[in-house]
Amino acid sequence: MHPGLKAVVFDWAGTMIDFGSRAPVVALCKLFAAAGVPITEAEARADMGMAKSDHIDALLASARVRRAWTLHHGQAPTPADSAALFADIGPMMQASARECTDLIPGAAEIAARMRSGGVKIGSCTGYTRQMMVDILPLAAAQGYAPDALVCAGDTLAGRPTPLMLWKNFVDLGVWPASACVKVDDAAVGIAEGRAAGAWTVGVAASGNGVGLSEQALAALAPQDRAQRIETARSVLLKAGAHVVIDSVADLPEALAQLPIG
Repeated sequence: MHPGLKAVVFDWAGTMIDFGSRAPVVALCKLFAAAGVPITEAEARADMGMAKSDHIDALLASARVRRAWTLHHGQAPTPADSAALFADIGPMMQASARECTDLIPGAAEIAARMRSGGVKIGSCTGYTRQMMVDILPLAAAQGYAPDALVCAGDTLAGRPTPLMLWKNFVDLGVWPASACVKVDDAAVGIAEGRAAGAWTVGVAASGNGVGLSEQALAALAPQDRAQRIETARSVLLKAGAHVVIDSVADLPEALAQLPIG
């Protein structure tokens, strides 16, 4: 264990649970299809990691979705439309999240290893607390229960601002930020970590950038699999990740490269 390390704050979907970050994509695609404006999986993934209200705003603001919405509804999307979509996504998110709660291999073991070394375990997510209701006990049953949880809506602003991460530090009672690490599979989560002054570790293979289940990723031809992971790695590095790993199971290797403290 790195002697200067005080806390590791993990993202949830694509980092610790839900290999491929499938649940939010399924919910967002169902949400917009029900509103008469279907979106692609790529569109749903473009702003992954944001609070779901902000994510919906970003989708409605994108040129293609805005045009499709205007064509279908007869007017451009309004704040009221965004609010209505957000009101509807909660049950969809809960349903899809319940089906995607398997821990990513090595997640529970890494958290336990950190904790046994005196490191506190935080977590933050773009899900609201209501969306996390079913996830928390299912994750705990698999051996993962962080010391702190900060959800979308717990702070006045979400990612990429540092507020959710800073709230983790306050709740855990740890400082300085340079003694802490943020682990995330999305560019906006890496930006959050950098804004907070923490070290950042990106997760490429299991996350939103690749967007495939563990089984689907393993079924790819080796060259295709390597290329997809490398593309995700490049996005995370461009976002400012200090180190990028394939999955959370590789975290010790990343920590060894960081001058934490």
